[in-house]
Amino acid sequence: MAEMHIEHLNLWYDDFQALKDINLDIQNHEILSFIGPSGCGKSTFLRCLNRMNDLIDGCRVEGTITLDGENIRQMEASLLRQRVGMVFQKANVFPMSIYDNIAYGPRIRGQKNKTALDEIVERSLREAAIFEEVKDILQKSALSLSGGQQQRICIARALAVQPEILLMDEPTSALDPIATAKIEELVTQLKKAYTIVIVTHNMQQAMRISDRTAYFLLGEMIEVGPTETLFNTPRDQRTRDYITGRFG
Repeated sequence: MAEMHIEHLNLWYDDFQALKDINLDIQNHEILSFIGPSGCGKSTFLRCLNRMNDLIDGCRVEGTITLDGENIRQMEASLLRQRVGMVFQKANVFPMSIYDNIAYGPRIRGQKNKTALDEIVERSLREAAIFEEVKDILQKSALSLSGGQQQRICIARALAVQPEILLMDEPTSALDPIATAKIEELVTQLKKAYTIVIVTHNMQQAMRISDRTAYFLLGEMIEVGPTETLFNTPRDQRTRDYITGRFG
């Protein structure tokens, strides 16, 4: 199981309300995309799902988020972030070897056995579809890789601790079309084992890879539904205006 239930979620940065009464179910083994204009609350909401907003001064959250029935506010943050991993907009590989990037999380969680770490590193790199590209240079700095390769290393690093849900905040926005296509293909494959929530400004990307799409505007989730339905026959006029404005 890897399902989340969000009920009456509101978020403030000091006096500014950034999210307004969000209600959403995230389903097991789906790819759910968030679209909407800049500053509409997509990434803010994404960061609520593993409590990354807890790190921001002046941030206040009300409402309920449960992961497989358990309130995430009652979980230890490090355990939650193991179960709900995150890949950021810009690849943020650590200044260490490719191997050590992937082994970092398991080591922090107490895994010291070299054979077990070797297996975790290979499995994670294979899941991120980059093992064949780096298997002979695992001791080389991850910083020496291309941007697209670094992003896949970040995905592999997140997968190394075996999360249930993978959050992705515009993971291809800094990549060229070839690298973007590789990440999109990878995300589609990962759905077999993980639940994936992705923020994207690229509506074509949402159409290509997601099962459902949610449209955000001014801190509200205006509409959510099957991707094809939302793009072709949106229920809300505001969604229709956004989609036709971007494609028209």
